[in-house]
Amino acid sequence: MRLAGVVVFAAALGASTFILAQGGRPASPPGTAAAQVGGKYEPGSEGPVYRGGSWIEITYGRPLLRGRDPFGAPGPQYGKVANPDAPVWRAGANNSTQLKTEVALNINNKVVAPGTYTMFIDLKPNNWTLIVSTWKAQQRYDPGNKAELWGAYEYTPDKDVVRAPMTLAANPMSVEQLTWAFSDMSDAGGKLTMLWGKQIASVPFKVQATGTSAK
Repeated sequence: MRLAGVVVFAAALGASTFILAQGGRPASPPGTAAAQVGGKYEPGSEGPVYRGGSWIEITYGRPLLRGRDPFGAPGPQYGKVANPDAPVWRAGANNSTQLKTEVALNINNKVVAPGTYTMFIDLKPNNWTLIVSTWKAQQRYDPGNKAELWGAYEYTPDKDVVRAPMTLAANPMSVEQLTWAFSDMSDAGGKLTMLWGKQIASVPFKVQATGTSAK
């Protein structure tokens, strides 16, 4: 299985190079979703300035559908286009998706302390689970680096901080390029939301106030 993964990975690298040569851009370009909480707008000489906020950010690779169905119908092949053979899905493309937060978050009654984490999704038909992990992400693929992950290859659950069920919904339109977004945001929290194809998947979170604990 691991050999198959290496073959698939090598093939993906080849496809990426081919598409880059054709169009002059990466097959799955990097993306960022960001939100800022806890600050306020103050008057400034050139207009209001937002001060004192804390950033929450997701960085990820953005694959395009290019006519594919990334998840497919329920069955043994469910999700295999998005994730051919890793234990879980990297929730993007190329190196691992990362969650960076300057403020503590409460996700599924677990506190995620300020810091940088990797994020994955366990894909099951009608049953997706978001995983926030302390596995570190490789910035360039190195098969000899066992302390960090490339994508979700070699992922193990021992570094999980939280697992949270995702709410799934059908999108009335198809989103071509995988998109992470912060939705329904306020200073109290919001949702981590992924859109791709006709699938929307989200997990609510709360901004954890200093000195409080998860309940």
